[in-house]
Amino acid sequence: MWSLGAAYALTRRVNDGLSLLHQAVDALEASGLGAFQSLAVIRLAEACGLDGRYKEASAYGRRALSLTRERHERGFETYALRALGDLESCSSHFQPEAAESFYHEATALARELGMRPLVGHCHLGLGKLYRRTGQRELAQEHFAIATTMYREMDMRFYLEQAEAEMRGFV
Repeated sequence: MWSLGAAYALTRRVNDGLSLLHQAVDALEASGLGAFQSLAVIRLAEACGLDGRYKEASAYGRRALSLTRERHERGFETYALRALGDLESCSSHFQPEAAESFYHEATALARELGMRPLVGHCHLGLGKLYRRTGQRELAQEHFAIATTMYREMDMRFYLEQAEAEMRGFV
């Protein structure tokens, strides 16, 4: 249910996605099974962010981060940190220092765990953040790292996104 909800949200069916994600989180909590609860909450945070509900998204993101740390779910923790970086870098209550911190923490943990695609996503996020804060050289550096990583991993969808960010910045 949470996977379908996340897919709906990413394909612009945000209301349908949010509905399924709320149901999934409630069902996981009621079941007493911890498996995937934190990931469902992360996806709920991301969907709220896509819908412009940044305050709610941030609350869910922080809840997910807390869950992952309580349960020692280090892989999911990286996703929560990145989601919080994304939220803090694009939200109406723009918090560049917090976003940067979340991205750096996510990057370090993802490197430690061998999660290369997530490292690339964090570099792309940092590039967007630094562009928004006017730090041109840092933005270009992180866009270049993301582009290189996506190319090396043959991640064409994300490579196109990173290349578009670089073209739009030059």
